Amino acid sequence: MTVLEERRRRAQYRAAHRGTLEMDWLLGRYAAAALSGMSQADLDHFEGLLSLPDPELHAWITTGEGFGGGEYATLIMRIREFHGLGPAQ
Repeated sequence: MTVLEERRRRAQYRAAHRGTLEMDWLLGRYAAAALSGMSQADLDHFEGLLSLPDPELHAWITTGEGFGGGEYATLIMRIREFHGLGPAQ
């Protein structure tokens, strides 16, 4: 197993074991679908997102508000689109 594959597996686990079922589902399903196609840079960015607190991430993903033009805006939009949540407010 390569280092990149190991990091993807670790990120998948972290995404699917957040501590709340909602976040496990939101991030875990996205990770399962997207991680295999992520480059090292994309994975770096996703791992950074995983380090953020659940309440903040949950609000960003479910409401589409509050993340503005921040560093994770594009990734949040991809997650929202994956779940069919539409454009940000």
